[in-house]
Amino acid sequence: MNVSLDPDLIAPAAEPSVRLIPLGGLGEIGLNMMLVESGDDLIALDCGVMFPDDEMLGIDRVIPDFSYLLAKRTAFRGVVLTHGHEDHIGALPYLLREVNAPIYGTPLTLALVKDRLGEHGLAEQADLHPIKPRDVIDLGPFRIEAIRVTHSIADGIGLAIDTPVGTIVHTGDFKLDPSPIDGETPDYTKFAELGERGVLCLCSDSTNVGRAGHTRSETEVGQALAARFEKAPGRIILATFASHIHRIQQVLDLAARFRRKVALLGMSMVGNVRIAAELGYLKVPEGVLLPLEELAELPPSRQAILSTGSQGEEHSALALMAAKEHKAIQVEPGDLVILSARIIPGNERVIGRVINALFRLGAEVLWEDVAFVHVSGHASQEDLKLMLSLTRPRYFIPVHGEYRHLLMHARLAEGVGVPRERIFVIEDGLGVELTKTAGRVLGRFPTGRVLVDGKGVGDVGSVVLRDRQLLAQDGMVVVALTVDKNTGDLLAGPEIASRGFVYVKESEELLEEVKTAIRDALARREPATPVDRELLGSLVKGAVRRLINQRFQRKPVVLPVILEV
Repeated sequence: MNVSLDPDLIAPAAEPSVRLIPLGGLGEIGLNMMLVESGDDLIALDCGVMFPDDEMLGIDRVIPDFSYLLAKRTAFRGVVLTHGHEDHIGALPYLLREVNAPIYGTPLTLALVKDRLGEHGLAEQADLHPIKPRDVIDLGPFRIEAIRVTHSIADGIGLAIDTPVGTIVHTGDFKLDPSPIDGETPDYTKFAELGERGVLCLCSDSTNVGRAGHTRSETEVGQALAARFEKAPGRIILATFASHIHRIQQVLDLAARFRRKVALLGMSMVGNVRIAAELGYLKVPEGVLLPLEELAELPPSRQAILSTGSQGEEHSALALMAAKEHKAIQVEPGDLVILSARIIPGNERVIGRVINALFRLGAEVLWEDVAFVHVSGHASQEDLKLMLSLTRPRYFIPVHGEYRHLLMHARLAEGVGVPRERIFVIEDGLGVELTKTAGRVLGRFPTGRVLVDGKGVGDVGSVVLRDRQLLAQDGMVVVALTVDKNTGDLLAGPEIASRGFVYVKESEELLEEVKTAIRDALARREPATPVDRELLGSLVKGAVRRLINQRFQRKPVVLPVILEV
């Protein structure tokens, strides 16, 4: 990931300045990471992953390109985390392989980070520094204060970053919940104080900008779930994000209230409940949690299961139950299955299959489209307007969202009085440079999506992905033959193997046609042409592709294996 940097990106400004450089999260959902640079000093806000879409065959996760940061590693002062979701912390193990930097975050966030780093053998060497709201840390010229916000995970913070040219406020992922489960309301006072003092730039979460009104409180979904717990005649299976500690708290409290016992399904669910309980963020009612085998001995009306898989993820507990492949749980008529989570865009088809399968097994299924079983952790339009009104920024940069979200948020800001020329709609790789008197867009900075496949980082690129897509779409044909190394005459073969193209045993006539086409192509080769394995391979591939394309309009990958004797 090392690159040569454009001199224009390194040259100092004529007057003191600060640069905001998004490496991820602007132009997509996930991959959140922003650099803040002033003079010879650099910090990162968050360091997240993005999970692959259907076109990224075999890819486990996507991380930001750290090239710019690594090229300036001597100036790098550390990472400050806003909260513990994977799209904000998940790329830290890959960054810390390259540079040993201090990491700052709230206790729950750092506990989740340490758990992830442990999976990569990096937990012991990590330099982790816990902070809490209203704490102030100094990193080079940056003085950073943590600000309490509410979100769909506990212990979330926004950041006020004092720089040599002014204060930058970064909201992190947030909503303005007036009655959160833990009683820790957003710090409206601090945001208002910053607005009074003067905010140079506001970077605000754009995820829910398309939703009118205010985002509803987490307590409201708890009240709705209470009615479901009260009336459900049989077992309740509730799937939610394992990181949603407040939702888990409400489910455990409801189970205790309605005399149900709860079993946890999914490694992340078990791990996060343990971590949150140990740190005091989750209060487990006495005697509510049971091992799955003990829960199964109770009548269905006294059983509840907290499960992962709210997004229909392959091999998740809920997906396995829907497919009748879970080793311990079989969904039965009378079960109530609740998907208590927002359907992430792109997952609709997968979740639809899971829901259909659960219905076929006789369960009653509730999800966001048909029942009130979830509230978002992101601010809606009126909350976003309030954040703008509280902070009154000179400049505004919408962050965290696809381009349509960023553009809608920019228009929202203009509607509440931020001048259009002071709003910067940028995506990954475009930076913004601010001074005390002006702002401008810079770019392009080296950015991109680095693909992680197993233990390989960045070794799978667009060419390999394209090959995988071709293999998935049209399959592969392997042609093996032996030729005379002096004359190029065919001595044995061709033998043909096919994977994902046709079933060999049922396509013998077609394969004979392919063999004939290969023999004809080799026979047409000029006898005086030197024997060249690559040339022979091209002849074989061309003959096979032409025949298959004419007959089937398919383009399988053709792999010639040529032995010279």
